[in-house]
Amino acid sequence: MNFSSKYLEKAVDEISNLPGIGKKTALRLALHLLRQDEEAVGSLSEALLALKNKVNECQKCGNLSDHNICEICANPTRNDELICVVEDVRDVMAIENTSQYRGLYHVLGGVISPMEGIGPAELNIGSLINRVEQSTPKEIIFGLGTTMEGETTTFYLYKKLAGFDIKLSAIARGIAVGDQLEYADEVTLARSITNRVPYENSITQNQNSRA
Repeated sequence: MNFSSKYLEKAVDEISNLPGIGKKTALRLALHLLRQDEEAVGSLSEALLALKNKVNECQKCGNLSDHNICEICANPTRNDELICVVEDVRDVMAIENTSQYRGLYHVLGGVISPMEGIGPAELNIGSLINRVEQSTPKEIIFGLGTTMEGETTTFYLYKKLAGFDIKLSAIARGIAVGDQLEYADEVTLARSITNRVPYENSITQNQNSRA
């Protein structure tokens, strides 16, 4: 791709570094920005800088927040005896959109994936164990996707938490095998949360389906 301007080329290169953005899409976006007035481009620039400099991870659950503690953890009306473990903040948003869950969350920041060099130490698993030890919730819901990596992570968490006097459950199989929570429709996801099952049952179901 030949550019008549080094500034345009630089902008396209930077935009194309974003996930899912190719060179052609990056060029279209760069040309769109070039046609906008300085105030509009300045507002976008300020929003991106604020995103980078002012958004924090909640010190309790790992959700994104403008403060040290997110609004969900700080909300006294939430059920603090119930914690749903999810892969990332997009899953928190997806579940919150169902309006069917009133507990708290714990964001792992990913799933175990040896192929990508992601092991338990790279995830917020240690903080989950500490949280269970200190706050003694009554139930942990495994709200990870049904991909191979999600299932592996769920089983790892189950083994780590099995020694605690706590109910361990998993979202029901309204979520198709291989799916991620963020792509599920709200009705299916709401039913999967509401009709969650003991995790031991889901292990048995998986073993039977593979037999």
